[in-house]
Amino acid sequence: MATDPEFVLFAKDLFADIGPIKTTRMFGGTGIYTQDAMFAVLINGSIYMKADEPLIAEYLAAGSEPFNYETKDGPRTIHGLTTLPDSAWDDPDEAMAWARKSLIPALETAAAKKTKKPKKAK
Repeated sequence: MATDPEFVLFAKDLFADIGPIKTTRMFGGTGIYTQDAMFAVLINGSIYMKADEPLIAEYLAAGSEPFNYETKDGPRTIHGLTTLPDSAWDDPDEAMAWARKSLIPALETAAAKKTKKPKKAK
């Protein structure tokens, strides 16, 4: 299911101060990128923010929840994507503070992907 275009525009406006934003469709949602790093994902009307271990704790303390989905083997949780705290939805300054925090692990992940050597063909 594609993300509602109005929701994509809302998220782009909410995070506009982080820099040029690019979006891509992915696994039923939309990735939100800046500086070639995905710092947020829009899925089913929720905004999930990229997080590493220390940042996950901050998000959870602010009332965020990790991304969950069902598989044939039961529920799966991805802790590295947590919801944007409810209080940030109507507060662009707070949303930007969270986005800047999420950009740090997003940039680290993007850099790590660039440094991986391609597999040798057999």
